[in-house]
Amino acid sequence: MACSSPSSEGAGLACGGPALAAAVAALVPCSLCETDGGLLVYRNAEFRVIQASEAGFPAFYRVVWNRHVSQFSDLSAAERETCMHAVVVVEKVLSSELQPARVNLAALGNLVAHLHWHVIARFDWDSHFPAPVWAAPQRQPEPAKVADIASRCIDINRLIAEKMAL
Repeated sequence: MACSSPSSEGAGLACGGPALAAAVAALVPCSLCETDGGLLVYRNAEFRVIQASEAGFPAFYRVVWNRHVSQFSDLSAAERETCMHAVVVVEKVLSSELQPARVNLAALGNLVAHLHWHVIARFDWDSHFPAPVWAAPQRQPEPAKVADIASRCIDINRLIAEKMAL
């Protein structure tokens, strides 16, 4: 079955289109449906906030939509507003408490097709800055600075939970 024939029955499977993605999703368990995905900071009926376990990046958080959806556009308008409010709360807490050079926001879903937003405090001294955290490292991380941020995340987690509960 040739990919140049999109109307052919099953072409989506043969060509790696949406039908293949749906078939794979049905067979492969979703890690964000089965686990929290990191240290649980806050959870309500719609979403959760977790602190990810990413070496060298202690202020790496995710806002994970609890219901399995793969795209932001799969949410209703009210749900999109709720989700972005949560992302903004995490971003503001990280900005105010850590004064990073930047807070990166990303919703990729390439490896885990379950809606989640990455909210990552970035510092000019971090191992990858200014490149994305997924790029090749630019330098060795500074262990003392990483440890300092990690210790401050205990209070940050509490602040995020408090602000989400308001």
